Amino acid sequence: MVSEPRIQYATTSDGASIAFADSDGPGLPIIYLRGTPFTHVQAEWRLGRFYAYWYENVWGKRRFVTLDCRGCGLSSRNVGELTADAFILDIEAVADKLGFDQFALSGTTSDGLVAIKLAATQPERVSHLMLTDCYPSGAAFAEIPQTKAFLSMMENDYNLFCSTLAHFMNEWDSEASREYMIFLHESTTQEYVLRFFQEYILQTDVGDLLPQVSQPTVVFSHRTMAIPDFETSRSLASRLPNAELVVLDNTWGRPGNDVAVMNAAVDRLLGPVAADVSTPAPMDTGQLVTILFTDVEGSTAMTQRLGDMKSREVMREHERITREALAEHSGSEVKTMGDGFMASFGSAARALQCAIAIQRAFSHLDSDTPINVRIGLNAGEPIAEEEDLFGTSVILAARIAAQAKGGEILASNVVRELVAGRGFLFADRGERALRGFEDPVRVYEVSWREDPA
Repeated sequence: MVSEPRIQYATTSDGASIAFADSDGPGLPIIYLRGTPFTHVQAEWRLGRFYAYWYENVWGKRRFVTLDCRGCGLSSRNVGELTADAFILDIEAVADKLGFDQFALSGTTSDGLVAIKLAATQPERVSHLMLTDCYPSGAAFAEIPQTKAFLSMMENDYNLFCSTLAHFMNEWDSEASREYMIFLHESTTQEYVLRFFQEYILQTDVGDLLPQVSQPTVVFSHRTMAIPDFETSRSLASRLPNAELVVLDNTWGRPGNDVAVMNAAVDRLLGPVAADVSTPAPMDTGQLVTILFTDVEGSTAMTQRLGDMKSREVMREHERITREALAEHSGSEVKTMGDGFMASFGSAARALQCAIAIQRAFSHLDSDTPINVRIGLNAGEPIAEEEDLFGTSVILAARIAAQAKGGEILASNVVRELVAGRGFLFADRGERALRGFEDPVRVYEVSWREDPA
């Protein structure tokens, strides 16, 4: 499980403060450029469908480092020139701070320009290259009709631009789009985005450097992407001396089998990460984990009323919705108990977002048999043993779930305090006497119903 990172800083040779996060995993380090200017090393962890999900399922088994380039996220906002050379200073500062003599470099969309330049000019330091939906010429990218439309909105109505981009990235999923739009505003400003496009993208062409990129390279391309289109990615791969083109058939927000495809490609490029063959004794996880329990209210009575076959169909729907929500919010399924789930999260915020998504999905379910789910959450440092979790924090989460009514989300005070200031709404439901606990426990109901249109 990848935990929400500790934010650190490095200072560039020209004085910019660059925020970064290091997963400190095994293997060759990967510096992962996610698509400047829309990055934020802290806020992106609540976007489970985009960042946290991919961190958990693709990069999480390796050591990966994320950073906010100058002008974005938590890095210095008031900066001078915006060029590929300036962004290389940002990457170098982080690599130097971490003591990396060599690292793999992954660039997404606009970050491909600086990634290609750094790989071409410092082959002794960049050992492998990964490019996703990238292009070698910013000026050519600007001529794509969809790019021109986005640029016009950027200049004339920035809120409309953010809203359209959020919907474009989320396939018109309203809830995910709202979250992503807030993230876009947190990442940077309209002034910076315009400068970034005019000073960096339009002025950068790395086409002449492509023959110099001798490193083993993987070019990932979403087949259905319009900006850039698939032909741009195919052409880029064909011009790199040692590149493999890997086609992705789905989208960032709904990856389907793309996760397995990307994992296989990264393993071919970097080599598989060695499995841990040791079998340590049960031990404390040493990490703060948020535990989530779900339970279908009245499942026994439903089975008696509907019969085994029909009730099983209903429970399969419960399993589908829950597992989709866990995947979208980077939750780990610990186990299923027939009519409920136990899951764990490295972030309390993502756990709550998952709980809310589950309740909203069931509330919108078009079914003759409504499914009323109760959810309980608690956070602590459980004991990990044979892919299961044990301890007081787990028991308390289960007891809290048992206190909920169908359609309710109840959380402990620990969870409430962990997400303070993150926009969640809680109602104090008072102290409850819970079986096995000597002192009463205060619980809070989480508001999840959508605002009326």
